[in-house]
Amino acid sequence: MNAPSVVNRGPAPPCPDPFNLTAHVLGKAQDDPDKVALAVLSQSSAERWSYSRLERTVLGLAGAFHAMGHPKGSRVLMRLGNTVEFPIVYLAAIAADLVPVPTSAQLTEPEITGMAATIAPSLVVASEGVALPQGCAAPVIMADELSGLAEAEPLAPIPGDPNRPGYIVFTSGTSGVPRAVVHAHRAIWARQMMVDGWYGLRPTDRVLHSGAFNWTYTLGTGLMDPWTIGATALIPSPGTESKMLPLLLKRHDATLFAAAPGVYRQMLRSPMPPLPKLRHGLSAGEKLPTSIQDAWTDATGTEVHEAFGMSECSTFLSGAPDHPAPPDTLGYPQPGRHVALLNDAGRPVPQGTPGVIAVATDDPGLMLGYFGAEEASQARLTEDGAWFVTGDMGRMGSDGAIAYLGRNDDMLNAGGFRVSPLEIEAALGVHPALDEVAAVEVSVKSDTTVIAAFYAAGEEVDPDELTAFAEARLAHYKTPRLYVCCEALPRSANGKLQRKALRQQYEAAHGAPGHPV
Repeated sequence: MNAPSVVNRGPAPPCPDPFNLTAHVLGKAQDDPDKVALAVLSQSSAERWSYSRLERTVLGLAGAFHAMGHPKGSRVLMRLGNTVEFPIVYLAAIAADLVPVPTSAQLTEPEITGMAATIAPSLVVASEGVALPQGCAAPVIMADELSGLAEAEPLAPIPGDPNRPGYIVFTSGTSGVPRAVVHAHRAIWARQMMVDGWYGLRPTDRVLHSGAFNWTYTLGTGLMDPWTIGATALIPSPGTESKMLPLLLKRHDATLFAAAPGVYRQMLRSPMPPLPKLRHGLSAGEKLPTSIQDAWTDATGTEVHEAFGMSECSTFLSGAPDHPAPPDTLGYPQPGRHVALLNDAGRPVPQGTPGVIAVATDDPGLMLGYFGAEEASQARLTEDGAWFVTGDMGRMGSDGAIAYLGRNDDMLNAGGFRVSPLEIEAALGVHPALDEVAAVEVSVKSDTTVIAAFYAAGEEVDPDELTAFAEARLAHYKTPRLYVCCEALPRSANGKLQRKALRQQYEAAHGAPGHPV
Protein backbone atom coordinates (compact mmCIF):
# COMPACT_ATOMS: atom_id res chain seq x y z
CA MET A 1 0.00 0.00 0.00
CA ASN A 2 1.27 3.49 -0.83
CA ALA A 3 2.49 5.73 1.99
CA PRO A 4 0.14 8.51 3.15
CA SER A 5 0.32 11.88 1.37
CA VAL A 6 2.01 13.78 4.19
CA VAL A 7 5.28 15.74 4.22
CA ASN A 8 6.53 17.30 7.45
CA ARG A 9 9.53 19.58 6.92
CA GLY A 10 8.96 21.47 10.17
CA PRO A 11 9.16 22.94 12.58
CA ALA A 12 9.49 26.44 11.22
CA PRO A 13 11.99 28.74 12.95
CA PRO A 14 10.21 30.47 15.88
CA CYS A 15 9.31 34.10 15.36
CA PRO A 16 11.04 36.55 17.72
CA ASP A 17 8.90 38.00 20.50
CA PRO A 18 8.28 40.94 20.66
CA PHE A 19 8.09 41.61 16.93
CA ASN A 20 6.95 44.17 14.38
CA LEU A 21 6.50 43.37 10.69
CA THR A 22 7.79 46.75 9.48
CA ALA A 23 10.88 46.58 11.70
CA HIS A 24 11.66 43.20 10.15
CA VAL A 25 11.19 44.44 6.56
CA LEU A 26 13.39 47.50 7.15
CA GLY A 27 15.95 45.62 9.22
CA LYS A 28 18.64 45.86 6.51
CA ALA A 29 18.17 49.58 5.86
CA GLN A 30 21.13 50.63 8.02
CA ASP A 31 23.51 48.08 6.50
CA ASP A 32 23.82 50.11 3.29
CA PRO A 33 21.62 53.24 3.56
CA ASP A 34 22.49 54.53 0.10
CA LYS A 35 21.71 51.29 -1.71
CA VAL A 36 18.71 51.43 -4.06
CA ALA A 37 15.77 49.73 -2.35
CA LEU A 38 13.26 50.54 -5.09
CA ALA A 39 13.38 51.71 -8.67
CA VAL A 40 10.15 52.57 -10.48
CA LEU A 41 10.94 51.96 -14.14
CA SER A 42 9.66 53.76 -17.21
CA GLN A 43 10.90 53.37 -20.78
CA SER A 44 13.31 56.28 -20.49
CA SER A 45 13.98 56.82 -16.79
CA ALA A 46 13.78 55.41 -13.27
CA GLU A 47 12.60 56.91 -9.98
CA ARG A 48 14.97 55.56 -7.33
CA TRP A 49 14.44 55.23 -3.61
CA SER A 50 17.42 54.49 -1.36
CA TYR A 51 16.98 52.40 1.76
CA SER A 52 17.52 55.49 3.92
CA ARG A 53 14.83 57.45 2.04
CA LEU A 54 12.41 54.54 2.21
CA GLU A 55 12.97 54.07 5.95
CA ARG A 56 12.70 57.79 6.74
CA THR A 57 9.47 58.17 4.74
CA VAL A 58 7.83 55.07 6.23
CA LEU A 59 8.74 55.91 9.83
CA GLY A 60 7.85 59.58 9.39
CA LEU A 61 4.40 58.66 8.14
CA ALA A 62 4.13 56.13 10.98
CA GLY A 63 4.81 59.00 13.39
CA ALA A 64 2.00 61.02 11.80
CA PHE A 65 -0.42 58.09 12.02
CA HIS A 66 0.53 57.49 15.66
CA ALA A 67 -0.02 61.16 16.52
CA MET A 68 -3.60 60.93 15.24
CA GLY A 69 -4.45 58.86 18.31
CA HIS A 70 -6.11 55.86 16.68
CA PRO A 71 -6.23 52.88 19.10
CA LYS A 72 -3.79 50.04 18.47
CA GLY A 73 -5.22 47.48 16.07
CA SER A 74 -7.49 50.01 14.30
CA ARG A 75 -8.01 49.27 10.60
CA VAL A 76 -6.66 51.60 7.90
CA LEU A 77 -8.52 51.10 4.62
CA MET A 78 -6.16 51.64 1.68
CA ARG A 79 -7.82 52.98 -1.49
CA LEU A 80 -4.66 53.88 -3.35
CA GLY A 81 -3.79 53.54 -7.02
CA ASN A 82 -0.72 51.96 -8.54
CA THR A 83 1.83 54.25 -6.90
CA VAL A 84 4.79 53.99 -4.53
CA GLU A 85 2.59 55.40 -1.75
CA PHE A 86 0.91 52.01 -1.53
CA PRO A 87 3.75 50.08 0.18
CA ILE A 88 4.75 53.16 2.19
CA VAL A 89 1.28 53.53 3.75
CA TYR A 90 1.14 49.77 4.33
CA LEU A 91 4.45 49.68 6.24
CA ALA A 92 3.79 52.94 8.08
CA ALA A 93 0.46 51.74 9.42
CA ILE A 94 1.98 48.48 10.65
CA ALA A 95 4.89 50.35 12.27
CA ALA A 96 2.31 52.40 14.23
CA ASP A 97 0.57 49.19 15.34
CA LEU A 98 -2.41 49.86 13.10
CA VAL A 99 -3.80 47.24 10.69
CA PRO A 100 -3.71 48.23 7.00
CA VAL A 101 -6.30 46.79 4.65
CA PRO A 102 -4.95 47.01 1.07
CA THR A 103 -7.65 46.83 -1.60
CA SER A 104 -7.76 46.97 -5.38
CA ALA A 105 -8.36 50.39 -6.91
CA GLN A 106 -10.64 48.66 -9.43
CA LEU A 107 -13.31 47.93 -6.82
CA THR A 108 -16.58 49.75 -7.34
CA GLU A 109 -18.36 51.90 -4.79
CA PRO A 110 -20.89 49.16 -3.82
CA GLU A 111 -18.06 46.61 -3.46
CA ILE A 112 -15.86 48.75 -1.25
CA THR A 113 -18.87 49.94 0.77
CA GLY A 114 -19.61 46.34 1.73
CA MET A 115 -15.99 45.66 2.61
CA ALA A 116 -15.75 48.78 4.75
CA ALA A 117 -18.88 47.75 6.61
CA THR A 118 -17.17 44.47 7.46
CA ILE A 119 -13.94 45.91 8.87
CA ALA A 120 -15.16 49.28 10.24
CA PRO A 121 -12.00 51.28 9.47
CA SER A 122 -10.91 54.19 11.64
CA LEU A 123 -9.01 55.80 8.75
CA VAL A 124 -9.14 55.76 4.94
CA VAL A 125 -6.15 56.65 2.74
CA ALA A 126 -7.14 57.27 -0.88
CA SER A 127 -5.98 58.39 -4.30
CA GLU A 128 -8.00 60.86 -6.34
CA GLY A 129 -10.62 59.13 -8.49
CA VAL A 130 -10.64 55.82 -6.57
CA ALA A 131 -14.09 54.77 -5.31
CA LEU A 132 -14.69 55.39 -1.60
CA PRO A 133 -17.14 53.60 0.72
CA GLN A 134 -20.47 55.27 1.31
CA GLY A 135 -21.74 55.78 4.84
CA CYS A 136 -18.26 55.33 6.33
CA ALA A 137 -17.54 57.79 9.16
CA ALA A 138 -13.76 57.34 9.06
CA PRO A 139 -11.71 60.40 8.06
CA VAL A 140 -10.04 60.31 4.64
CA ILE A 141 -6.43 61.25 3.93
CA MET A 142 -5.71 61.89 0.27
CA ALA A 143 -2.52 60.65 -1.39
CA ASP A 144 -1.25 64.16 -2.11
CA GLU A 145 -1.18 64.86 1.65
CA LEU A 146 1.13 61.94 2.47
CA SER A 147 4.48 63.54 1.61
CA GLY A 148 3.78 66.37 4.05
CA LEU A 149 2.67 63.97 6.77
CA ALA A 150 5.83 61.91 6.30
CA GLU A 151 7.87 64.91 7.50
CA ALA A 152 6.69 64.12 11.04
CA GLU A 153 9.07 62.89 13.74
CA PRO A 154 9.97 59.28 12.82
CA LEU A 155 8.35 56.60 14.96
CA ALA A 156 10.33 53.48 15.82
CA PRO A 157 8.14 50.47 14.90
CA ILE A 158 6.07 49.45 17.92
CA PRO A 159 6.93 45.89 19.03
CA GLY A 160 4.42 43.43 20.40
CA ASP A 161 3.03 39.91 20.29
CA PRO A 162 3.97 38.39 16.88
CA ASN A 163 0.52 36.76 16.82
CA ARG A 164 -1.42 40.03 16.98
CA PRO A 165 -3.17 41.23 13.78
CA GLY A 166 -0.77 42.87 11.33
CA TYR A 167 -2.77 43.38 8.14
CA ILE A 168 -5.98 42.29 6.40
CA VAL A 169 -6.54 41.26 2.77
CA PHE A 170 -9.86 40.50 1.15
CA THR A 171 -10.48 37.32 -0.80
CA SER A 172 -13.60 35.94 -2.47
CA GLY A 173 -12.50 32.38 -1.69
CA THR A 174 -14.72 29.47 -2.60
CA SER A 175 -17.95 31.10 -1.47
CA GLY A 176 -17.80 34.12 -3.79
CA VAL A 177 -18.45 36.31 -0.73
CA PRO A 178 -15.50 38.62 0.06
CA ARG A 179 -13.84 37.56 3.31
CA ALA A 180 -11.47 39.73 5.33
CA VAL A 181 -8.39 37.56 5.92
CA VAL A 182 -6.53 38.61 9.07
CA HIS A 183 -2.79 37.95 9.10
CA ALA A 184 -0.47 38.27 12.08
CA HIS A 185 2.80 40.21 12.20
CA ARG A 186 4.54 36.82 12.12
CA ALA A 187 3.36 36.29 8.51
CA ILE A 188 6.42 38.18 7.23
CA TRP A 189 8.66 35.93 9.33
CA ALA A 190 7.10 32.88 7.69
CA ARG A 191 7.99 34.23 4.26
CA GLN A 192 11.68 33.57 4.88
CA MET A 193 10.87 29.91 4.13
CA MET A 194 10.38 31.03 0.51
CA VAL A 195 13.84 32.61 0.22
CA ASP A 196 15.51 29.25 -0.38
CA GLY A 197 12.37 27.17 -0.86
CA TRP A 198 11.23 29.18 -3.91
CA TYR A 199 13.13 32.36 -4.76
CA GLY A 200 16.78 31.51 -4.35
CA LEU A 201 16.87 35.17 -3.29
CA ARG A 202 20.18 36.93 -2.50
CA PRO A 203 20.95 40.42 -1.12
CA THR A 204 22.66 41.25 -4.42
CA ASP A 205 19.52 40.48 -6.47
CA ARG A 206 17.56 42.96 -8.53
CA VAL A 207 13.98 41.63 -8.56
CA LEU A 208 11.64 42.90 -11.27
CA HIS A 209 7.98 42.19 -10.54
CA SER A 210 5.59 42.87 -13.41
CA GLY A 211 2.58 43.61 -11.22
CA ALA A 212 1.19 46.84 -9.83
CA PHE A 213 2.07 48.20 -6.40
CA ASN A 214 -1.50 47.62 -5.24
CA TRP A 215 -1.49 43.88 -5.93
CA THR A 216 -0.73 41.63 -2.95
CA TYR A 217 1.50 39.37 -5.09
CA THR A 218 3.68 42.41 -5.88
CA LEU A 219 3.52 43.65 -2.30
CA GLY A 220 4.99 40.40 -0.95
CA THR A 221 7.18 38.89 -3.65
CA GLY A 222 8.15 42.12 -5.39
CA LEU A 223 8.71 44.45 -2.41
CA MET A 224 8.56 43.08 1.15
CA ASP A 225 10.73 40.02 0.55
CA PRO A 226 13.50 41.78 -1.42
CA TRP A 227 13.62 44.58 1.19
CA THR A 228 13.74 42.09 4.06
CA ILE A 229 16.90 40.54 2.64
CA GLY A 230 18.43 43.85 1.50
CA ALA A 231 17.93 43.35 -2.26
CA THR A 232 16.67 45.86 -4.84
CA ALA A 233 13.04 45.87 -6.02
CA LEU A 234 12.27 46.95 -9.60
CA ILE A 235 8.66 47.83 -10.44
CA PRO A 236 7.44 48.99 -13.89
CA SER A 237 5.72 52.36 -13.85
CA PRO A 238 1.91 52.38 -14.15
CA GLY A 239 0.67 51.59 -17.64
CA THR A 240 3.76 49.68 -18.78
CA GLU A 241 2.75 47.13 -21.43
CA SER A 242 3.93 43.52 -21.20
CA LYS A 243 5.81 43.86 -24.49
CA MET A 244 8.10 46.45 -22.83
CA LEU A 245 9.12 44.19 -19.93
CA PRO A 246 11.92 42.33 -21.77
CA LEU A 247 13.61 45.68 -22.48
CA LEU A 248 13.30 46.72 -18.82
CA LEU A 249 14.71 43.36 -17.68
CA LYS A 250 17.73 43.86 -19.90
CA ARG A 251 18.26 47.58 -19.35
CA HIS A 252 18.09 47.38 -15.55
CA ASP A 253 20.09 44.15 -15.10
CA ALA A 254 17.26 42.25 -13.45
CA THR A 255 18.44 38.98 -11.92
CA LEU A 256 15.00 37.63 -10.95
CA PHE A 257 11.65 38.19 -12.69
CA ALA A 258 8.25 37.59 -11.09
CA ALA A 259 4.93 37.58 -12.94
CA ALA A 260 1.61 35.81 -13.33
CA PRO A 261 1.37 33.18 -16.11
CA GLY A 262 -0.60 35.50 -18.39
CA VAL A 263 2.27 38.00 -18.43
CA TYR A 264 4.74 35.32 -19.50
CA ARG A 265 2.32 34.35 -22.27
CA GLN A 266 2.05 37.93 -23.54
CA MET A 267 5.80 38.53 -23.43
CA LEU A 268 6.52 35.42 -25.47
CA ARG A 269 4.47 36.74 -28.40
CA SER A 270 7.48 38.88 -29.35
CA PRO A 271 11.15 37.93 -29.73
CA MET A 272 13.08 38.08 -26.45
CA PRO A 273 16.38 39.98 -26.25
CA PRO A 274 19.40 38.36 -24.58
CA LEU A 275 19.05 38.58 -20.79
CA PRO A 276 22.54 37.73 -19.52
CA LYS A 277 21.92 38.82 -15.90
CA LEU A 278 18.61 36.98 -15.46
CA ARG A 279 18.98 33.85 -13.31
CA HIS A 280 15.37 32.61 -13.35
CA GLY A 281 11.71 33.58 -13.31
CA LEU A 282 9.04 33.16 -10.63
CA SER A 283 5.36 32.46 -11.20
CA ALA A 284 2.31 32.38 -8.92
CA GLY A 285 -1.35 33.35 -8.92
CA GLU A 286 -2.57 30.43 -11.03
CA LYS A 287 -1.13 27.29 -12.60
CA LEU A 288 1.63 27.97 -15.12
CA PRO A 289 1.05 25.86 -18.27
CA THR A 290 3.97 23.63 -19.16
CA SER A 291 3.90 24.97 -22.72
CA ILE A 292 4.61 28.52 -21.47
CA GLN A 293 7.30 27.28 -19.11
CA ASP A 294 9.04 25.45 -21.95
CA ALA A 295 8.70 28.39 -24.34
CA TRP A 296 10.25 30.74 -21.76
CA THR A 297 13.21 28.42 -21.25
CA ASP A 298 13.72 28.14 -25.01
CA ALA A 299 13.58 31.93 -25.40
CA THR A 300 15.74 32.96 -22.42
CA GLY A 301 17.74 29.93 -21.33
CA THR A 302 16.33 30.32 -17.80
CA GLU A 303 13.78 28.33 -15.82
CA VAL A 304 10.55 29.52 -14.23
CA HIS A 305 9.97 28.30 -10.68
CA GLU A 306 6.33 28.09 -9.71
CA ALA A 307 4.72 28.37 -6.28
CA PHE A 308 1.34 27.66 -4.73
CA GLY A 309 -0.25 29.63 -1.93
CA MET A 310 -3.41 31.57 -1.21
CA SER A 311 -4.66 34.68 0.52
CA GLU A 312 -5.13 32.68 3.73
CA CYS A 313 -1.60 31.26 3.77
CA SER A 314 1.73 32.35 2.33
CA THR A 315 3.15 30.32 -0.54
CA PHE A 316 4.12 26.90 0.81
CA LEU A 317 4.59 24.61 -2.23
CA SER A 318 7.21 25.43 -4.85
CA GLY A 319 10.16 24.48 -6.97
CA ALA A 320 13.46 26.26 -6.39
CA PRO A 321 16.71 26.82 -8.29
CA ASP A 322 18.55 24.16 -6.28
CA HIS A 323 15.54 21.85 -6.11
CA PRO A 324 13.45 22.26 -9.30
CA ALA A 325 9.94 20.89 -9.42
CA PRO A 326 9.54 17.65 -11.37
CA PRO A 327 7.63 18.04 -14.66
CA ASP A 328 3.90 18.71 -14.31
CA THR A 329 4.09 19.38 -10.55
CA LEU A 330 4.03 22.46 -8.32
CA GLY A 331 7.10 21.21 -6.51
CA TYR A 332 7.61 20.36 -2.87
CA PRO A 333 6.54 21.61 0.57
CA GLN A 334 9.08 24.25 1.58
CA PRO A 335 11.44 23.79 4.53
CA GLY A 336 9.51 24.43 7.74
CA ARG A 337 6.16 23.35 6.22
CA HIS A 338 3.83 20.50 7.16
CA VAL A 339 1.51 19.59 4.27
CA ALA A 340 -0.96 16.78 3.52
CA LEU A 341 -3.53 15.72 0.92
CA LEU A 342 -6.78 14.78 2.61
CA ASN A 343 -9.97 12.88 1.83
CA ASP A 344 -13.48 14.08 2.73
CA ALA A 345 -13.03 12.70 6.26
CA GLY A 346 -9.93 14.84 6.82
CA ARG A 347 -7.49 11.95 6.67
CA PRO A 348 -4.42 11.68 4.41
CA VAL A 349 -4.99 9.84 1.14
CA PRO A 350 -2.38 7.36 -0.16
CA GLN A 351 0.34 8.79 -2.39
CA GLY A 352 -0.80 8.81 -6.01
CA THR A 353 -4.44 9.42 -5.01
CA PRO A 354 -6.10 12.82 -5.52
CA GLY A 355 -6.81 14.72 -2.32
CA VAL A 356 -7.43 18.22 -1.03
CA ILE A 357 -4.24 20.15 -0.29
CA ALA A 358 -4.02 21.08 3.39
CA VAL A 359 -1.44 22.86 5.53
CA ALA A 360 -0.93 22.35 9.27
CA THR A 361 -2.68 24.93 11.44
CA ASP A 362 0.56 25.74 13.29
CA ASP A 363 2.13 27.11 10.08
CA PRO A 364 3.33 30.65 10.91
CA GLY A 365 2.16 31.87 7.49
CA LEU A 366 -1.45 30.83 8.11
CA MET A 367 -4.07 33.49 8.75
CA LEU A 368 -5.49 34.21 12.17
CA GLY A 369 -8.96 33.85 10.69
CA TYR A 370 -11.66 35.74 8.80
CA PHE A 371 -12.51 39.07 10.44
CA GLY A 372 -15.93 38.92 12.04
CA ALA A 373 -16.65 35.45 10.65
CA GLU A 374 -15.64 32.84 13.21
CA GLU A 375 -17.94 30.19 11.74
CA ALA A 376 -16.40 30.62 8.27
CA SER A 377 -12.93 30.41 9.81
CA GLN A 378 -13.72 27.15 11.60
CA ALA A 379 -15.25 25.70 8.42
CA ARG A 380 -11.81 25.76 6.78
CA LEU A 381 -10.36 23.43 9.43
CA THR A 382 -10.59 19.68 9.80
CA GLU A 383 -12.67 18.38 12.68
CA ASP A 384 -9.61 17.80 14.86
CA GLY A 385 -8.29 21.30 14.11
CA ALA A 386 -4.97 19.98 12.82
CA TRP A 387 -5.30 21.05 9.19
CA PHE A 388 -6.37 24.09 7.20
CA VAL A 389 -8.09 22.85 4.03
CA THR A 390 -7.34 24.90 0.92
CA GLY A 391 -10.08 23.62 -1.40
CA ASP A 392 -7.46 22.86 -4.09
CA MET A 393 -6.86 19.33 -5.33
CA GLY A 394 -3.47 17.70 -5.71
CA ARG A 395 -1.73 14.37 -6.17
CA MET A 396 1.48 13.56 -4.27
CA GLY A 397 4.24 11.43 -5.75
CA SER A 398 6.50 9.12 -3.80
CA ASP A 399 9.13 11.89 -3.67
CA GLY A 400 6.72 14.33 -2.00
CA ALA A 401 6.22 16.51 -5.09
CA ILE A 402 2.61 17.60 -5.59
CA ALA A 403 0.83 17.86 -8.93
CA TYR A 404 -1.92 20.50 -8.99
CA LEU A 405 -5.33 19.29 -10.16
CA GLY A 406 -7.34 22.51 -9.79
CA ARG A 407 -9.93 23.83 -7.38
CA ASN A 408 -12.08 21.17 -5.81
CA ASP A 409 -15.15 22.92 -7.23
CA ASP A 410 -13.48 23.21 -10.66
CA MET A 411 -12.91 19.45 -10.99
CA LEU A 412 -14.81 17.90 -13.90
CA ASN A 413 -16.93 14.77 -13.96
CA ALA A 414 -16.49 12.83 -17.19
CA GLY A 415 -18.49 9.63 -17.25
CA GLY A 416 -17.84 9.08 -13.56
CA PHE A 417 -14.14 9.98 -13.78
CA ARG A 418 -12.80 13.07 -11.99
CA VAL A 419 -10.73 15.10 -14.43
CA SER A 420 -8.60 18.16 -13.74
CA PRO A 421 -9.38 21.09 -16.06
CA LEU A 422 -5.66 21.84 -16.16
CA GLU A 423 -4.97 18.59 -18.00
CA ILE A 424 -7.40 19.53 -20.76
CA GLU A 425 -6.21 23.14 -20.88
CA ALA A 426 -2.60 22.03 -21.23
CA ALA A 427 -3.45 19.69 -24.12
CA LEU A 428 -5.46 22.28 -26.04
CA GLY A 429 -3.25 25.20 -25.06
CA VAL A 430 -0.54 24.21 -27.54
CA HIS A 431 -2.92 24.59 -30.51
CA PRO A 432 -1.37 27.41 -32.56
CA ALA A 433 -4.65 29.27 -33.09
CA LEU A 434 -5.64 29.44 -29.40
CA ASP A 435 -4.40 32.19 -27.09
CA GLU A 436 -5.78 30.63 -23.90
CA VAL A 437 -8.20 27.88 -22.89
CA ALA A 438 -10.49 27.11 -19.95
CA ALA A 439 -12.11 23.70 -19.44
CA VAL A 440 -15.43 23.87 -17.61
CA GLU A 441 -18.26 21.44 -16.93
CA VAL A 442 -21.54 23.01 -18.11
CA SER A 443 -25.14 21.95 -18.02
CA VAL A 444 -26.71 21.49 -21.46
CA LYS A 445 -29.97 19.90 -20.26
CA SER A 446 -31.64 19.62 -16.90
CA ASP A 447 -29.97 16.24 -16.35
CA THR A 448 -26.91 16.44 -18.60
CA THR A 449 -23.52 18.09 -18.25
CA VAL A 450 -20.58 18.03 -20.65
CA ILE A 451 -17.00 19.25 -20.63
CA ALA A 452 -16.75 22.50 -22.56
CA ALA A 453 -13.59 24.21 -23.77
CA PHE A 454 -13.86 28.01 -23.77
CA TYR A 455 -11.06 29.63 -25.71
CA ALA A 456 -9.78 33.04 -26.76
CA ALA A 457 -8.47 33.27 -30.30
CA GLY A 458 -8.19 35.67 -33.21
CA GLU A 459 -11.16 33.97 -34.84
CA GLU A 460 -13.40 30.99 -34.25
CA VAL A 461 -11.79 27.61 -34.95
CA ASP A 462 -13.67 24.70 -36.54
CA PRO A 463 -14.92 22.49 -33.65
CA ASP A 464 -14.06 19.36 -35.64
CA GLU A 465 -10.47 20.53 -35.90
CA LEU A 466 -10.30 21.13 -32.16
CA THR A 467 -11.87 17.76 -31.42
CA ALA A 468 -9.30 15.97 -33.56
CA PHE A 469 -6.53 17.94 -31.88
CA ALA A 470 -7.82 17.03 -28.42
CA GLU A 471 -8.40 13.35 -29.23
CA ALA A 472 -4.78 13.00 -30.29
CA ARG A 473 -3.69 14.12 -26.83
CA LEU A 474 -6.43 13.11 -24.40
CA ALA A 475 -8.40 10.02 -23.47
CA HIS A 476 -11.84 10.02 -25.05
CA TYR A 477 -13.65 10.72 -21.78
CA LYS A 478 -11.50 13.83 -21.25
CA THR A 479 -12.16 15.28 -24.70
CA PRO A 480 -14.45 18.35 -24.64
CA ARG A 481 -17.86 17.90 -26.24
CA LEU A 482 -18.39 21.62 -26.68
CA TYR A 483 -16.16 24.46 -27.91
CA VAL A 484 -16.98 28.12 -27.31
CA CYS A 485 -14.97 31.01 -28.74
CA CYS A 486 -14.71 34.07 -26.48
CA GLU A 487 -13.26 37.50 -27.00
CA ALA A 488 -11.43 37.05 -23.69
CA LEU A 489 -11.64 34.70 -20.72
CA PRO A 490 -12.88 36.24 -17.47
CA ARG A 491 -10.26 36.83 -14.79
CA SER A 492 -10.32 38.23 -11.28
CA ALA A 493 -8.60 41.48 -10.31
CA ASN A 494 -5.60 39.32 -9.41
CA GLY A 495 -5.53 37.71 -12.84
CA LYS A 496 -6.94 34.33 -11.83
CA LEU A 497 -9.03 32.47 -14.38
CA GLN A 498 -12.70 32.41 -13.33
CA ARG A 499 -14.07 29.10 -14.58
CA LYS A 500 -17.17 29.42 -12.42
CA ALA A 501 -18.06 32.70 -14.13
CA LEU A 502 -17.73 31.04 -17.55
CA ARG A 503 -20.07 28.27 -16.51
CA GLN A 504 -22.64 30.71 -15.12
CA GLN A 505 -22.47 32.97 -18.16
CA TYR A 506 -22.87 30.10 -20.58
CA GLU A 507 -25.74 28.44 -18.74
CA ALA A 508 -27.56 31.78 -18.39
CA ALA A 509 -27.29 32.42 -22.12
CA HIS A 510 -27.83 28.92 -23.54
CA GLY A 511 -30.45 26.34 -22.91
CA ALA A 512 -28.65 24.02 -25.32
CA PRO A 513 -25.04 23.55 -26.50
CA GLY A 514 -23.52 26.10 -28.85
CA HIS A 515 -21.26 23.76 -30.83
CA PRO A 516 -22.01 20.17 -29.77
CA VAL A 517 -19.59 17.56 -31.06
